[in-house]
Amino acid sequence: MRPAGFRNFLLLVSSVLIVGLSAVPQSFSPSLRSGTGAPCRLSRAESERRCRAPGQPPGGALCHGRGRCDCGVCICHVSEPGVYFGPLCECHEWVCETYDGSTCAGHGKCDCGKCKCQEGWFGDACQYPIHCDLTKKKSNQMCKNSQDVICSNAGTCHCGRCKCDNPDGNGLVYGKFCECDDRECIDDETEEICGGHGKCYCGNCYCGSGWHGDKCEFQCDITPWESKRRCTSPDGKICSNRGTCVCGECSCHDVDPTGDWGDIHGDTCECDERDCRAVYDRYSDDFCSGHGQCNCGRCDCKVGWYGKKCEHPRSCPLSAEESIRKCQGSSDLPCSGRGKCECGKCTCYPPGDRRVYGKTCECDDRRCEGLDGTVCGGHGTCSCGHCVCETGWFGKLCQHPRKCNMTEEQSKSLCESADGILCSGKGSCHCGKCICSAEEWYISGELCDCDDRDCDKHDGLICTGNGICSCGNCECWDGWNGNACEIWLGTEYP
Repeated sequence: MRPAGFRNFLLLVSSVLIVGLSAVPQSFSPSLRSGTGAPCRLSRAESERRCRAPGQPPGGALCHGRGRCDCGVCICHVSEPGVYFGPLCECHEWVCETYDGSTCAGHGKCDCGKCKCQEGWFGDACQYPIHCDLTKKKSNQMCKNSQDVICSNAGTCHCGRCKCDNPDGNGLVYGKFCECDDRECIDDETEEICGGHGKCYCGNCYCGSGWHGDKCEFQCDITPWESKRRCTSPDGKICSNRGTCVCGECSCHDVDPTGDWGDIHGDTCECDERDCRAVYDRYSDDFCSGHGQCNCGRCDCKVGWYGKKCEHPRSCPLSAEESIRKCQGSSDLPCSGRGKCECGKCTCYPPGDRRVYGKTCECDDRRCEGLDGTVCGGHGTCSCGHCVCETGWFGKLCQHPRKCNMTEEQSKSLCESADGILCSGKGSCHCGKCICSAEEWYISGELCDCDDRDCDKHDGLICTGNGICSCGNCECWDGWNGNACEIWLGTEYP
């Protein structure tokens, strides 16, 4: 027999627990099942009501369409990128608005998919200041796109920031300058984005596997392997590396502005009409020097003319001296020693190599290449055989950074030759690399230990202008041979 006081204590505790449980929110309850596999104690209507957002009518999306309802509790999906969370799967940690690459423009925090802005800022991405200290002229200037149009004519400018027009609230017009319009991706027939078969990025559809077209409206009826086979050119490349393969058909790059076929055409883009032009100008019809017919990138010359581009007459009205003088230009040698002169016109060697060009073959872009084949060290562009370096780099091949991130001792240790002398005493050390003396043009090598005067000459030019001197030995371009690269071994001759 328990005392009456103990029974009264139990009754008091039970009543407190009952009151406490009734105060817990319904959506907070982890389960209303009596055990694993047991039936739910809620009716279906009550279970769905608890999984539906407040204010949503019956039949509305359960768990915000991001999860399944299990006896009044939302089990959120995790099949898509990111993580859905919250009692009703209402939150997604990756969906806060961004501006100019920054979430909430750097002026707020992302909370359950919405930006909470700092004081003084507003907007979906906290991109707009409440108080603007810019003049209207300065504000408009900051809102202009690359074509000098304010907000791409698709929005209004607010304190130097574009507010894009989205009257439907669908957010399809966006971008720093409202330059992206995803309405361009809507299929006219289905009214779906990219026909429901792709993703839209800044107004362009990127189709899923097996679909193609501007709006992914066409389905490919062949396998990817068959598509690749049909697009493979005779040299084993997809569309000759001059086009894209779409469902077994090549779409060649470079469209002729006249609306006719492009300079690049053929079933696998194997024909390149640019090879028929003496000087490439896409707006010119000067094929085969005007003396022949271009046939899939090769010239069929008229009677009385020959050459790869029909540039040479079989009978020349010029004297030999006049012909050579025209081919010399400002060089000491005809065609700068890099080609053959015929009737006052140069044919540069090797034929077809676009790195050697110019009226007198004076430009040789191979001189911009390092021994590893990199053009201007990857830090510049080549212009007629000379490197134009990007900001922060210098040197003949743009190989030297202007700012160095190593100590002087580290730099010197990399510049010391085997005898302990910096740059062999013939140059200066900069950031671990030797800069050889400009006054002694013939000094080269990583440690300025090579003398290019040891390379053979022909016609007064080192390596005859048909190769580079590498530490006293000529390394000839393709098609050339000999100690001084003076012998042409190429089989193709115009």
